[in-house]
Order: sequence, then C-alpha cells, then structure tokens
Amino acid sequence: MSDEQQQPVFSIEKVYVKDLSVEIPNAPRIYLERETPEVNIQLHSKSERIDETLYEVVLTTTVTAKIKDKTMFLVEIQQGGVFQIRHVPEAEMELVLGIACPNILFPYLREAVSDTVTRAGFHPVILNPVNFEALYYQRKQQTENSAAPQTPETQQITH
Repeated sequence: MSDEQQQPVFSIEKVYVKDLSVEIPNAPRIYLERETPEVNIQLHSKSERIDETLYEVVLTTTVTAKIKDKTMFLVEIQQGGVFQIRHVPEAEMELVLGIACPNILFPYLREAVSDTVTRAGFHPVILNPVNFEALYYQRKQQTENSAAPQTPETQQITH
C-alpha cells in the first residue's frame, strides 16, 4: 500500500439535531416571574461505530431552569455528527471520538440551546466553552479509580 492510502482520514459527513424537546410546565404564569432562575446544565458525549469507517458522536445536553421549586423550562437537545475516520491508530481513536468530535459538535449544540430557549420565550442560555480534553482525561482518571466506572463513551458535565 502506498503512503497516501495509509494517511489518516478525518472528515465530517453530517451534523444534525438528532432530538430536541422543550418543556415549560408552568406556562404561562412562569413568564410573570421576575427572579433570576437557577440554571443546571448537564452534558454527555457518546460515540458509536456505524460501519467500518463511519462513527456517530452525539452530544446531549439537558438545561433546566428553576425559580425556587418551580421549573421555568427544561430543554434537552441531542446534537449528532457522523464522522468518517480511517487509518487512525486504535490507541488514538478514543481521543478523536472523545475530544475532537465533541469539539466540532459543541458550537452547533450551543447555538441550538440558545435558539430553543429564546424561541420558548426566555432569555437565551449561552453554554460556556467546554474543554473536552480536560474532561476526557478527568473521566479517564475517574474510570481508573472507580469500582463502577461510567462507560468510556459517556461523560457528564454539571454547571
């Protein structure tokens, strides 16, 4: 085989919103509230091989805003991407799927969250940048130290 055929290949085949839901259980009265809500953000990353060279990576976020014990809104979005990855050493695949792909998907997820919350009638929620590399190594360290680790495909962030 030539050197050209063995060069690593990484390309974005598709970026899409896989799932989106919005709940506003206390509408319309919740729109009358003037207090600043407490916002909780959870973020998960999951990857799956879909054929020999294609991988799906999905970032899922759940954003919950509450005022005291009343839920203002709950938004859940799954931002997916299909990536073609070839000739990448197996030892590096976990890094590509756990760091590079989420870094590509995150701006799309951030935009979807902001747009969805705004369309629901609230002030936008702008997700802060996420250091997926630090999260990857933190998760890896936790997995090594834990008796019941999370699966390697999942990571969680709570703000």
